[in-house]
Amino acid sequence: MCVFTAATLSRMSLRAAQKQMTYELFLAKALELFGTKGYLATTIDDIATAAGSTRTTFYLHFSSKAEVMSALLTKAEAILTEASDPPLTEVVASGSRELVRGWLDKKMSQWDDIKPYLVASYEASHEPAVAAQAERWFAGTVAHMTDGLDRAGRIDPDRRQLRCVLAFGELEYLSRRYFAVGWFLPRELCLDELTDSWCHLLAVDD
Repeated sequence: MCVFTAATLSRMSLRAAQKQMTYELFLAKALELFGTKGYLATTIDDIATAAGSTRTTFYLHFSSKAEVMSALLTKAEAILTEASDPPLTEVVASGSRELVRGWLDKKMSQWDDIKPYLVASYEASHEPAVAAQAERWFAGTVAHMTDGLDRAGRIDPDRRQLRCVLAFGELEYLSRRYFAVGWFLPRELCLDELTDSWCHLLAVDD
């Protein structure tokens, strides 16, 4: 039977905390460098140096630069989902214009927070792991939306997934335009038109 003393447990907890801090520091510095130098131009040595660490220590936490980008995408997804109240599935199921507009408004308000993560991920989209994660994210969101239509029994079942792909695709495209050029039209106009489009695709039973 293995018995740990309080001192041993304390040291283990300290090491775990230090390891997590180093991990987070690598992510933070990588995100900064991806923003200033670009994903392609940033090297693992750049990330390690910016974190005041070494290449060897980097590889204790990540197997590649692509894995760093994947971890950053996970953080971006967490930022977006933690503020989804009510959840997207419930919003779609409700068919309520007010709830749809409110949900979209929240997502637009988060765009500045997630911009550094997603812009870097676009540059890293040639990485199979990053591309696969982005696709899982898109497909997962569409699945939540489709589940909402299934619950509501709205829209022809054969068309539900396609309607959700079109709706979420509109939001994704608009976010990319915002990341590239900012609000090329007034924000409220964009929000109103996108809300109308989502309601047509998801809330009107043809």
